[in-house]
Amino acid sequence: MRYLPLNDTDRGDMLERVGASTIDDLFVDVPEAARLDGPIRGLPMHMSEMAVERHMRARSKKNLAAADAPFFLGAGAYRHHIPASVDTVIQRGEFLTAYTPYQPEIAQGTLQMLFEFQTQVARLYGCAVANASMYDGSTACWEAVAMAGRVTRKNRAVLSGALHPHYTEVVKTMAQFTGDVIADSAPTVQPEPDLEGLISRIDEQTSCVVVQYPDILGRVSDLSKVVEAAHAKGALLIAVVTEPVALGAIASPGELGADIVVGEGQSIGVGLQFGGPYLGLFAVRDKKHVRQMPGRLCGETQDAEGKRGYVLTLSTREQHIRREKATSNICTNSGLCALAFTVHMTLLGEKGLLALAMENHRLACIAAERLAKVPGVEIITQNFFNEFAVKLSANARQIVRDLADDGVLAGVSLARLYPGHPELDDALLIAVTETCAEEDIEALAVALGEKLS
Repeated sequence: MRYLPLNDTDRGDMLERVGASTIDDLFVDVPEAARLDGPIRGLPMHMSEMAVERHMRARSKKNLAAADAPFFLGAGAYRHHIPASVDTVIQRGEFLTAYTPYQPEIAQGTLQMLFEFQTQVARLYGCAVANASMYDGSTACWEAVAMAGRVTRKNRAVLSGALHPHYTEVVKTMAQFTGDVIADSAPTVQPEPDLEGLISRIDEQTSCVVVQYPDILGRVSDLSKVVEAAHAKGALLIAVVTEPVALGAIASPGELGADIVVGEGQSIGVGLQFGGPYLGLFAVRDKKHVRQMPGRLCGETQDAEGKRGYVLTLSTREQHIRREKATSNICTNSGLCALAFTVHMTLLGEKGLLALAMENHRLACIAAERLAKVPGVEIITQNFFNEFAVKLSANARQIVRDLADDGVLAGVSLARLYPGHPELDDALLIAVTETCAEEDIEALAVALGEKLS
């Protein structure tokens, strides 16, 4: 627990220095609906340090941890088994305490790791070049939209309605400061995504088309038609991958013609961790776009004695160059999470990743077949990897709460992801990974059957 020794005088001095009259002035850009209207309910205003620790321990025991129940949550963050050796490596002092590798003469280990990481991401995504990681998947998605604007000199981004809504919101938030026009659309809950509708929205002013692969409902689509339509209008195709394990079993976005591939790397080596820190992945299919990539690039070279060495080949963040020339002003690249990704991917290897992906798909198929037999459950997604959507004969959000009380974490209700869309009240997103045993699937089916009967 942190010790914060500031008093009212200290806080007043800081506010005066930044030109704010009250602390509330620092939050004027946060929508009022997202702000607390008072102290956090359930927490006492004043207690001793020991009493606070006791109080928080008691509250934490009310949580239902992912490892303590059948767990089917996904929607962009997935529970996978992480070998103990991953933590052993990333907690070594030379990695855990290292900062950014500005001085290559003392950061060769970190730079070599980043070089290996870039190689893994490029191969995974089917691209020519990957950077040394981004902050997370959603901000990497925005960075790709901004890059597409620089490459095409256009400012209209067409977003698929099947893109994760949090990614859409991040893009729309950032676009407020750049003048980019964001053309998004409402989600449609159906077996196949409306690719023809997406294509119809592409025009001559479009800089990029953003699709998710697999999409928010877990649907795996052939992107080649969208790629062709985008290129016909001079736009780039950006593919977003929130579940990288899927690429062990399905064609990579680069193979399908995507120009920029971005996504979340959390599934490999990084735990759920209450939502972060996570890891953004970013790659381009064509080397000619490298200088417009955000972040930084690690390269291999030789020193004066002819020995192999690693250096930062390209650093286009505002930390390194003039702000007006920067391709990104998000400086965090989640280096420790990138290391965890690299260690886990190295342990898996190509065959291990394939085996992991196929086990995920096998269990997801078992779950879909079993749930289809439950009265009141209709499987929506037909062509999926390890995640699929269902319709229930009751309010999905309430079912999720009731099942959590009974010790089953059933999934993510789409109404939670898409507030203001009552047509999604009965839709539930279910993710199945290798951490789900077949008895967990049976427990979910039985629990759903009892609640829907």
